Amino acid sequence: MSLRKFLTSKTFFIQLAIALGIIIVLVFVMMKWLSFTTNHGEEVTVPNLSKLSVEVAEEKLNALDLEYVLLDTTEYQNDFPKFSVVKQDPIAGSKVKEGRKIYIKINSDSYRDILMPNLIEQTLRQAEPTLKALGLEMGTKTYKPYLGKDMVLEMRYKGKLIKAGDKIPKSSKIDLVLGDGKVGFEEEVEPVVAPTNDLDEEF
Repeated sequence: MSLRKFLTSKTFFIQLAIALGIIIVLVFVMMKWLSFTTNHGEEVTVPNLSKLSVEVAEEKLNALDLEYVLLDTTEYQNDFPKFSVVKQDPIAGSKVKEGRKIYIKINSDSYRDILMPNLIEQTLRQAEPTLKALGLEMGTKTYKPYLGKDMVLEMRYKGKLIKAGDKIPKSSKIDLVLGDGKVGFEEEVEPVVAPTNDLDEEF
């Protein structure tokens, strides 16, 4: 049988139909398999993990078939419980597929230490922004006699005298003892004695 006759024969069309059927079935099976393995169309809403402990956050994520990855701890924030979730990615409310990893950062248990700067002999105007820039707060201000007004004479933390280089927890309040500027300006005035004549005047 010639090729031309075969291509126009009933046998050829039967075989072609069978081949097309097999291809259609294979494509259908492949699409179903991809849909199953990629959870196509199945999404869950990422819960809000803020201020939750790692254990509670893990339970919440497991219930939604989600996983978590702990990145690291953040600098201590006093409006979050210790070791609670501070940040998460993706954020709460995002739509993700099942099995997605949620990256979290947790709060530290305390403030990090700051090296106390040397404020002695600086003015109050200089000391305040220095403390603020380092994450420290201005505490109480007391004065004592000293020539330089508002000159820092002592630095104190919780009532104890501190010096430059001491480690102080961030956000601590630093009390300053300042000069009142009065010493050296108040001089004693000696009384003036009126001169007297040795001889009484006779009238």
